[in-house]
Amino acid sequence: MASIVAQLPALIGVLVGTVGTIVATSLADRGRWKRNQSVRWDDRRFDAYVEFARVIKEIHAVAVRMLVDERPHSRGHRMDREEGLPRLSDADVRHTLAWESVLLLGDASTVSAAREWRDAVWEIERVARGLTRGNDNDLDDLLHRANEARDTFYRVARGGLSVRGGSVAQAEVLGARLDEIRASRASRQTP
Repeated sequence: MASIVAQLPALIGVLVGTVGTIVATSLADRGRWKRNQSVRWDDRRFDAYVEFARVIKEIHAVAVRMLVDERPHSRGHRMDREEGLPRLSDADVRHTLAWESVLLLGDASTVSAAREWRDAVWEIERVARGLTRGNDNDLDDLLHRANEARDTFYRVARGGLSVRGGSVAQAEVLGARLDEIRASRASRQTP
């Protein structure tokens, strides 16, 4: 009996060490699993945001090209309605699918920013399709709104994905370029 009592502290030490190892390993594995899941969802979220941005920008680009004749200061290449409408329809299908991914995977602020960008581009698309009428200044305002909404979407999405690197905002740059074009056009019209 005395030999068992003498060995008891060593047995308790082994038992505590074993339990400690099991607990530490479980916690480490759980933490690693959570990190892997987080990276996995971030990758899927990134892919959803990229696809959404790609298709919204395609709709934007096609619609703007269809509106070149209505924007005399535009430097874009004209696309006629017969070519543009089918491209808008195809892009709209891809947009619907990409939007569902954003809704499923995006956080609330990114979904809200995506919705604002989508709505701004829809207004441009409606003018390109002839569903609403816009003059040169209205179109410029719609384009500026879409550019600002895109900047907001990128800022929020990058923040949600913890992307570093500073601002990628383009609305101010594009707005300044438009102002230069307008000033140049006005100076040519002034006698």
